[in-house]
Amino acid sequence: MSLTRSLPPRPHPLARSPRIEKLSAFLERAWDKGWMPPPVLDADELWAIAAKRYASEAEFGGRREEDAADFRLRLERLTKAAREEADLNALGRTMAHGQLVRTIKHRLALGALWNKQPELLTTPLAPPIIIIGHMRSGTTRIHKLLAADPAHSHTRYCDAFHPVPARPDLRLAKGAAEIALLSSLNPWLQSIHPIASSAVEEELGWLAGALNHSIYEAQWHIPSYSAFSEARAAGPVYAEFKRLLQTDAAHRGNAHRPRVLKVPVFSENLPELLAEFPEARIIVAHRSKEAVHKSAVSLVANQMAVQSDSAQLSWIEAEWHRKIAMRDARREAALASWAGPIAHLEFDALNADWEAAISAAYKELGIALSDKALRAMRAMMAKADSRSAHAAHAEQLRGFASGA
Repeated sequence: MSLTRSLPPRPHPLARSPRIEKLSAFLERAWDKGWMPPPVLDADELWAIAAKRYASEAEFGGRREEDAADFRLRLERLTKAAREEADLNALGRTMAHGQLVRTIKHRLALGALWNKQPELLTTPLAPPIIIIGHMRSGTTRIHKLLAADPAHSHTRYCDAFHPVPARPDLRLAKGAAEIALLSSLNPWLQSIHPIASSAVEEELGWLAGALNHSIYEAQWHIPSYSAFSEARAAGPVYAEFKRLLQTDAAHRGNAHRPRVLKVPVFSENLPELLAEFPEARIIVAHRSKEAVHKSAVSLVANQMAVQSDSAQLSWIEAEWHRKIAMRDARREAALASWAGPIAHLEFDALNADWEAAISAAYKELGIALSDKALRAMRAMMAKADSRSAHAAHAEQLRGFASGA
């Protein structure tokens, strides 16, 4: 059965599963009756909960003092916005609490690891290939095609959202369980952004671990935090990002292969990103602003509806017009002074003939496209269910436009 046929109808971008109401109602009742305490969203209390197992030195492991201070300030501002602006329902408050506690735990666990194994942070990295573009502009397909090339490396979902290596390594299982839970709550998740624990995934989780705004503003109405983070220098965020890449590459033994990196928010912070990777190669994905906006609004509305009962489609639409324009302006300003290798890929050209488009991009970047790589890319395209997933999402978007 195709994904399109198996999904329940999605009549509106803010539609959500009845399970959300039932679970939120249960949580509210549990708090009212004292079966469990309401989850906190205070920076100091979250830190105290997460830090119980860690020495104070873990906060600074491998990091400069300004990196640690940046995280603390971001945590304070993010939690304030979540409390005062997001209007989270009971499930949303529980999810926010869980996300932030886990983020702090991961940060402290990584600091402890880097104190114990500082050599991880001297891991030499092959210059990465960085994909720049709006979400819904074809970046995921480009990412998966380049990741299929055996000469390259990529990040898996389980690495992006569970970044601390351990023995035994249970991250694949944790990622699979997490995806199963999220999919049970949100039946349209896999149609909007197909994910699997072992599959190629963008490094959004690593940026979220440094409290970059991108993942949080896609779930919660937190305009003050978006404005704060957009205006703030992102050097500490991308310093942490590089430490995570070095750790992951050392653990997986692929530091010698160029990592294919992709997160839409890269467009906002290109100077800081490229300062960490000055020898990078860049691919810029292009698609019409109207198509990008429509699809981005669908994704964000789907995420916000789960965690808030008061999400407003008109605000999401206006906000993502602003975000798209801002990212375009910042990207163009940063690339105007970029002297390194760069390729441009059009969404329609990739749809029409992906082999020709990818071959041209490789040539522009000065990378050899081997027969082995092409065979791997063809195999990936032949078996990928992303086509049926994207078809399901396209059908949803057509339904919204027609008012069906």
